Amino acid sequence: MAQTLTTKQLTEIDDRRVVLVGPRPLTFEEFVDLFDEDDEVELIDGMVVKRLAARDLHEDLFGWLYFLLVGYTEEKDLGIVRGSRTAVRITEHRGRLPDLTFVRKERVDIVREEGIYGAPDLVIEIISRWDTPADIVGLEADYRGMGVPEIWLIDQQHERVRVLRKRGQRYTERTMSKGVLRSEAVEGFWLKVEWLFAKPLPSKLKTLKEIVGGEI
Repeated sequence: MAQTLTTKQLTEIDDRRVVLVGPRPLTFEEFVDLFDEDDEVELIDGMVVKRLAARDLHEDLFGWLYFLLVGYTEEKDLGIVRGSRTAVRITEHRGRLPDLTFVRKERVDIVREEGIYGAPDLVIEIISRWDTPADIVGLEADYRGMGVPEIWLIDQQHERVRVLRKRGQRYTERTMSKGVLRSEAVEGFWLKVEWLFAKPLPSKLKTLKEIVGGEI
């Protein structure tokens, strides 16, 4: 059995972006054992990569979406929502921290204390102007590769949303800058695309009541 690595065995190799490398590739299990919810890091090909700090616009939208998704799914008893502190196992040597994930209640067994072991039903990533094209392609490839049924890539800079949905072995794509975005993964959940880029964002409680369709 391979010896478990420790944080002392990791070496920083990139002064532009923190990348920690051990004497061998870390497994996902070692990764979640070494790092906790306070560490903004992902596992990429066995290396630990520190994520860039989120900015105000990103955090504002994240908090707004988290409130709506949690409120809606709890009201409808649909499943579990997790935020960017929960790691998702992509492969043995890859793990991501999606901004938001949703798992239907029929599949909650894939959600464990240390992370999510399986494809969430919905992944939402908030793309900001400091995310490189390579970062975005890498995220999308990982989520496609593990078969996530529905993926939202919210582009704050260009004020548009790319929606990917799995159809058999392929994905359909749709880019929206206005109109109503309806989720297939979260039954009955919808948003006006314009809400995502409003400054300030609409009232959380009023928006949730409108989505639910009545008093909460």
